Amino acid sequence: MGNPLYDRLFGIHAGKDTPFLQLPDGQTLTHAAFLDMAARIANALTGYGLEPGDRVAVQVEKSPEALAVYAACAQTGLVFLPLNTGYTVGELTYFIENSGASLVLCDPRIEADLAPIAQAQNARLETLSSDGTGSLMRRALGMLPAFEPVRRTEDDLAAFLYTSGTTGRSKGAMLSQANLLSNADTLVQEWRFTRADVLLHALPIFHTHGLFVATNVALASGGSMIFLPKFDLDDVLRLMPQATSMMGVPTFYTRLLADDRFTGDLAQHMRLFISGSAPLLAETHERFEARTGHRILERYGMTETNMNTSNPYDGERRAGTVGFPLPDVELKVTDPDTGDALPQGEIGMIEVRGPNVFQGYWDMPEKTAAELREDGFFITGDLGHVDADGYVHIVGRGKDLIISGGYNIYPKEVELVLDDQPGVLESAVIGVPHPDFGETVLGILVAEPGQTPDIALIQANVQKELARFKHPRKLIVLDELPRNTMGKVQKNILRDRYQDLFTQA
Repeated sequence: MGNPLYDRLFGIHAGKDTPFLQLPDGQTLTHAAFLDMAARIANALTGYGLEPGDRVAVQVEKSPEALAVYAACAQTGLVFLPLNTGYTVGELTYFIENSGASLVLCDPRIEADLAPIAQAQNARLETLSSDGTGSLMRRALGMLPAFEPVRRTEDDLAAFLYTSGTTGRSKGAMLSQANLLSNADTLVQEWRFTRADVLLHALPIFHTHGLFVATNVALASGGSMIFLPKFDLDDVLRLMPQATSMMGVPTFYTRLLADDRFTGDLAQHMRLFISGSAPLLAETHERFEARTGHRILERYGMTETNMNTSNPYDGERRAGTVGFPLPDVELKVTDPDTGDALPQGEIGMIEVRGPNVFQGYWDMPEKTAAELREDGFFITGDLGHVDADGYVHIVGRGKDLIISGGYNIYPKEVELVLDDQPGVLESAVIGVPHPDFGETVLGILVAEPGQTPDIALIQANVQKELARFKHPRKLIVLDELPRNTMGKVQKNILRDRYQDLFTQA
């Protein structure tokens, strides 16, 4: 029976002295050395008395050792629970308590703060620093660099990932070995990854994008990674000549384009640039292609499913779309009220089904039943449509839908018009309470560097392009939009900030 996740992603590299992690200081960790480290950690974890199925909550900085903890959890049958490094102690308390974690791994700087929380949960507390030191590695270094993988099946849980929790409490999405493996193998094929690839990895590894997409694809293909602690523009520009591919969020690409050192010559040898986690502006697509000759490949995924769709490797990568459903993923657009499938071209709720779809929410059967249908389709919460050529378009989150005077307004439609206006870099459109219409449209603009948008002109242009009920009642200019770690605009923060704009007496 073996251990499918470990065998497929890690075990196949046993004894290989091929490069795996290239670090910014020039050091290289081979596949074999990485697996030795993971085996030592696996021995340490079992030495703590942990058993298969126990949860390991991890909030540490990105490092080879942190990634090796993921491999060790796969090897020992433990459920890996990575947590955003930006979470406060108060937020961590919820995740530790809700998951019932048996081990909490944290940065030494917050060990004292987390000690009473771990003690209250009867969880063991260990530390790991960004430089690879800490109590876990002190113990691991004294262990043997060999560990027989615990027998697991594809149905066994491999990881929890908590949703961002913009409304209500975060939910722990349970991901099985099959969920992770099916997506990794599909993406290797769809994006043509091979052992010759060197992936420029500047993403965090507490999130689907950096961990279960970027890392798993590199492992499944046998390639290597330039493993950066974070996106540092100087490091990315310096090391890009050594890479063949890059995965990033839109912010990565806008920062590259803002630097004159990023030239077509620098990117000439690259095979593929991929973007996700937040929508990429059509303008960014166009500027990137004009400078480098590369068309960024945009795709669509989420915590509960990993990747669902992708623009094609061969064929037109269409700006403003997220491409086609992956080969093993079924996608349909439904009426949010009835669940009935809608005709092609109509906007509705996107639902997906496939081996990538999660097992449900930890300890939340009601939430699971509400969002994961009995027939296996997951209600994503994203609104979108499929065009005549089969490309999937995302128009926004269901909770972002604006209903003004009984009319449905999709923020993306208004944002596309605003983004096109002179002096506007990007925009965010939200619904805020209104005494007459229930909700009304508010447009938030960010100016192009050195520009001052002409609000009156923009309003006049919007009136020409959109029906009256879609017009922003007001336009506000901010220095920047609030974003989460992965670059998504946090519209909930904007709604909270401006909720009284039209209702105050």
